[in-house]
Order: sequence, then structure tokens, then C-alpha cells
Amino acid sequence: MKLWVKILIGFVLGAVVGLIVGPSIAAIKPLGDLFIRLIKMLIVPMVFCSLVVGASSIGDLKKLGRVGGKTLAYFLVTTAIAITLAILLALVIDPSAGYVVGEVGTYTPKPMPNIVDTFLNMVPTNPISAAANDNILQLIVFALFMGIGISLLGEKGKPALAFFDSVAEVMYKITAIVMGFAPIGVFALIAWVTGTSGSAVLLPLAKLIFVVYLANILHAIIVYSGAVYIWAKINPITFFRGFFEAMAVAFSSCSSSATLPISMRCAQDNLGVSKEISSFVQPLGATINMDGTAIYMGVTSVFIASCYGVDLSLSQMATIVLTATLASIGTAGVSGAGMIMLAMVLQSVNLPVAGIALIAGVDKLFDMGRTTLNITGDATCAIWISRLEKEKRGAPLPWAEK
Repeated sequence: MKLWVKILIGFVLGAVVGLIVGPSIAAIKPLGDLFIRLIKMLIVPMVFCSLVVGASSIGDLKKLGRVGGKTLAYFLVTTAIAITLAILLALVIDPSAGYVVGEVGTYTPKPMPNIVDTFLNMVPTNPISAAANDNILQLIVFALFMGIGISLLGEKGKPALAFFDSVAEVMYKITAIVMGFAPIGVFALIAWVTGTSGSAVLLPLAKLIFVVYLANILHAIIVYSGAVYIWAKINPITFFRGFFEAMAVAFSSCSSSATLPISMRCAQDNLGVSKEISSFVQPLGATINMDGTAIYMGVTSVFIASCYGVDLSLSQMATIVLTATLASIGTAGVSGAGMIMLAMVLQSVNLPVAGIALIAGVDKLFDMGRTTLNITGDATCAIWISRLEKEKRGAPLPWAEK
């Protein structure tokens, strides 16, 4: 049985058992707390090593020049737009539907610095201290500098890169082990939540799923369609028709990496992207371009904050945008990685990581949509870069007559 099925079963059973047993179900909450502690245990080493390896993979920018720079800029800008759109929709629609976890256990957020201090605090004065104190934003910035430094060293940097790559692989394996405990942890936490607050928590989940998919669709229609039409002069219908096969595989497999061969073939054969550009942009995008994941983190962060009765300040929202955008560079394509990244974003704005339990049971539904959006964004970037390069060489554009 697949893990997402087990988690869904644990979620449903937890909700049912909690409603039946009532407040006394709190006796099993320590099992859920253990799951949350295991997730927190992974955040610093997994995020740091993944980001170092991810940033190092961009090291060929000095060779690839304009192609690498424009690709990276496209990914970061669209990701920032995605999470900003997600936060705005979540604030307007309010998927929590008035449900407040504070009815079960209050949570008082720590004070947040203003926007200027947020930017200044991105740079750590002591990286070790940043890791020890769970200062995720500082950790991300240091990891990015570390990765870029390793890549610029060339041959001398390869031993360091191999070390971080090996540690990252170890963390992915540990993540798989921890996620094996997820059905039990989710069962315990959801049973506790529903047992102490009743069915009030279930209705907001349907609204949450709606908001996430609405953000995905709007981002695809507005940003991606606009990008291929305005910058690449290709009809959006032509794009989506030519890339539909890859989108369908991504939706069903929930894996950007597994879909990569098909998405590259669609881009090259159906959309006229050169093999050279496709081979660079799309694999890189599968590692660092995560618009769908950013939307997921944006909406769910607002949802969890609302459930805990926390009104996010402008500074906190800016931190979410920055953290999720930078975290997209290290979002690993392994089961449970999205949940780890969400935990990181929650910690960056002093929100309780335990809130993840509210959405863990339906994470598979989010995963299908975010993976599809992720690989679609990679393709739009490849089309744009391919057009720029062909224009520079005076080559004909293969989609011009389509």
C-alpha cells in the first residue's frame, strides 16, 4: 500500500475515532508529538545540504552565461509571484472558515521584526548559531553562498560537493523512514484535534483544497500563458495541448523527476525547444523551480496561522515569500520533502509545526496539483530561453506557424 494511502487512512480513522471517543483521546497525542519532533529533527540538515547541492548545480552559470542567469531569474520571479498570489487568495477567501485551534490549545506567536530588519537578518553573523537556533532564513542564505562558493572552486570544490551530496542522500533516506511513521502520527494528532474540537475542523479542509487549486489554475493561466504568449509568441492553447501528456503524467505520478523524460520530450518534439536548452533548463527546473510547492506553502501557512488565531503581519508575510522562494531551490524530489519544507516555512514565522497535522491527510491531493504546476513552469521557461537563443542565431521558430 502506498504511503499517501496509509496517511489518508490514518487521517480518516483519526477523525472518526476522535469524534467517537471525544476529549479523552488526548492520551494518544504523544505519538503525534513524536512525529512532529522527528520532522523538526530533519529540517536543518536536510534543508542545508539540499540547498548547497542545489546551488552548486547552478555553478555552470559562468559557462552558460546569459542562459543560466535568465533561467534562474525566471524561476525566482515566477516562484515569488506564485507564493504572493497564494497568500493573497488565502487572505481573501480565508480557507480556515473561522476554525481556531486555539479552542483546543492556545498558541502565542513570538514577536516578529519589521521588514527592514527581516532583510538584514537574512545574513547570519554566525551560521552555526543560526542552525542551532532554527533561524531558517539565515540558514538558507548561508547554504546558497556555500553552494555558489563550491561551484566557483571547480575541481577543488568537488570533494565538498560530494560530501554534502552524500549527506543529503542520507537525509532523504531518513526522511523516508520518518514518513513511514506518518500514518500513526497523523492518526494521533487528528484524533486529538477532532476529539477536542469536534467536526469543526473538517469543513475548512475542503475550502483549503479549493483555494490551493484555484491559485494553481490562476498562476498557470495568468503567468504561464502570459509568458509563452508575450515573450515567446506562442499561443497558450498550443502550449498546453503540446505539453498535456507531461502534465497528465505529473498529476498521476506526483514526481517532477519521474516526469522529466516525458516533459523534455514534449518540449522538444511538440513545442520546438532545442535539445541543448531543454537538457539544461528542465532538469535544473526540476530541482529549483517549485511554483506549485510555493503556492502550497503560501496557502497552508496562512491557513495554519488562521487556525491558531494568528493574524500574520506584513513582515511575517514578507518572510514567508522570501523563505518559500529561496526554499524552492532545495525542495528535494522525495516523498515527504514538501512537508519538511512547509515545517521550515512555519518555523521562519514562528508558527507551530504541529499545524501540519491538519493538512497531512490530504497532502496527496495538494501534491498532484503542485507537481503538475512545477513541471509546467519548467517548460515555459525552456520555451522562452529557446526563443531568445534562436532569435540571436536567426534560426526559424518551430512554433511560429502553429
